[in-house]
Amino acid sequence: MIFGAHIVVYSKDATADRAFFREVLGSSSVDAGHGWLIFALPPAELAVHPAEEHGRDELYFMCDDLKSEISALGEKGVRCSEVQEARWGSITKIRLPGGGEVGLYQPKHPTAMARTSN
Repeated sequence: MIFGAHIVVYSKDATADRAFFREVLGSSSVDAGHGWLIFALPPAELAVHPAEEHGRDELYFMCDDLKSEISALGEKGVRCSEVQEARWGSITKIRLPGGGEVGLYQPKHPTAMARTSN
């Protein structure tokens, strides 16, 4: 039985990006050996979009209040791109120290995840 998903983010500076996930985003991790960190992520969902070519996978974090999250990240020195409005959500991009980027968005669509209160 499938019990989870493992997402891979490729980086030109894996050490810096690992520190970003640990220190800035507050993600807990385990050491899989030799300092190779595997991070816990929030619950996730998967969308399959049509494309002409393979290899354009993206990682987006979801939030209930994008403006508040951008502000909280800004207090940690993280700059986010301008917010873009799409049919499916309000989106910003976060540049990782290694040069890649991840998305952060406030969905306008129903989500497939069971929500729990904090």
